[in-house]
Amino acid sequence: MTEGNFVDYVKIYVSSGKGGKGSTHLHREKFIEKGGPDGGDGGRGGHVYLVGNKGLWTLFHLKFARHIKAGNGGDGSGDRSTGADGDDKFIEVPLGTVVKDKETGEILFEITDDGEKQILSRGGKGGLGNWHFRSSTNQTPRYSQPGLPGAEMDVILELKVLADVGLVGFPNAGKSTLLSVLTSAKPKIADYPFTTLKPNLGIVAYRDFQSFVIADIPGIIEGAAEGKGLGHYFLRHIERNSTLLFLVPVDTPDIKAEYDILVNELTKYNPEMLDKERLLVISKCDMLDDGLKAELKVELDVAFKDIPYMFISSVAQQGLTELKDKLWKMLND
Repeated sequence: MTEGNFVDYVKIYVSSGKGGKGSTHLHREKFIEKGGPDGGDGGRGGHVYLVGNKGLWTLFHLKFARHIKAGNGGDGSGDRSTGADGDDKFIEVPLGTVVKDKETGEILFEITDDGEKQILSRGGKGGLGNWHFRSSTNQTPRYSQPGLPGAEMDVILELKVLADVGLVGFPNAGKSTLLSVLTSAKPKIADYPFTTLKPNLGIVAYRDFQSFVIADIPGIIEGAAEGKGLGHYFLRHIERNSTLLFLVPVDTPDIKAEYDILVNELTKYNPEMLDKERLLVISKCDMLDDGLKAELKVELDVAFKDIPYMFISSVAQQGLTELKDKLWKMLND
């Protein structure tokens, strides 16, 4: 999937169908001149549904579908015949799609399961025919109900990617490179900041045909929670990850300070981020010999007493098997 095809935020206008009007028909046939009222009811207007589809990874198919309208209900007719219901409209969305009311910002619901179906906009009720209004004192009512109008609303669809592990780090920390060697994903890799402009997903193949999903989130910088850089726009994707992998290059001047900045930005965005499992991964360790690695380990043991950490090199493919074992254990404990 190219960056341009990854769409995780769309605004759409939806309109359900209006109900059909009831009939004011009076029964007439040979030898029955005054058969009385037999007007049928109008059909209901079509609903607009959102349906979860695990085969979708993006909202790209809705990028240009700004107006979605269901069908109107049919009018009632004689012989107490009910009008046809309006055609329902089904909008397929990827799992993890959050639906918000554009005007109020209220979260209406979220689609999390494959095949899950939620009514986004309910169709108008059909009107009652004159059959329902007959009585002993009004034996030939010549009126019926009109159908109720459908509902109209502007909604926002936000996709929060569903991944087991989220890669968190500064720009050029090596997240895309790590994703490319752990999975079959082909993210864009280059030697400049903000190479990754959209989240990338990859499936990590593990032992005995098992697997888990890892997400490369665009680089976070200090102030991302206030909207600086790209981080604020994509921080919502990290909310769905059960484990956070903090990637810090070994040539960073202060590993603890960079880690603290990342944690602080996540906390400012959503304090519940602190409840997630965390793993610190020191990347680009092919630059270290055993002596330097031992010295660095002494420092890290003091700085990260409660956070597990590992040394890896994506380019030299060092420590990757141990990393997968550690992530699998954290995900399944």
